[in-house]
This record gives sequence, structure tokens and C-alpha cells, in this order.
Amino acid sequence: MEPMLSEADAETVAEVMQGLASPARVRILARLLLSPCPVGDLAADLSLSQPAVSNHLRLLRHLGLVTGRRAGRSVVYELHDAHVAALLRQILAHVDHAPDATGRR
Repeated sequence: MEPMLSEADAETVAEVMQGLASPARVRILARLLLSPCPVGDLAADLSLSQPAVSNHLRLLRHLGLVTGRRAGRSVVYELHDAHVAALLRQILAHVDHAPDATGRR
């Protein structure tokens, strides 16, 4: 049997889920699932402004979902670890198999 979830852990999980409530942030994570890249490439790949991508990345870093490493004059972003990649893959698989709002797949 799974242990009961503490109030503090439930709050942390809810905060992460709120962070995933933005389609732009989900698209950023899905793009980073393919490979690490700098903000400019993310912005171009997703047709978003660079300032918007930077703001989303700031929140995703705060939530522990992405990390950034300096590469010369730019920062290359990537998913924090294999757990984030697995979580994203599970959510995407669920969306592929779950019925939509009309009850259809």
C-alpha cells in the first residue's frame, strides 16, 4: 500500500502541476525532450518570442523541471533528469489514449 501523501508534498505536486498548466510550457518541455537547446532555438522552433520563452524557462527552472548550463555566451536548457522525461512521456501517452471532451479517442 502506498503511504499517505503529506500536506507539504501535496502542495509541491500541485505547484508543479500548475506549472504544467500552460500549453507553451508543455511545448517547451516536449521540445527539450528531443534535445537540449538555447532559448533562441526554442523560441524559433516553437514560434514564440524569446522573452516569453525566457519567462517560461524561469518558472520551469524554479519547479525543478529544467536546468541550464552555460555554453559560451548562451545558456543551453535541458530537462532536469530522466524523471521529468518519463513524466512527460507518460502524460503524452495518456493524452494519446484518453478520450477527449466528447468521449472520443
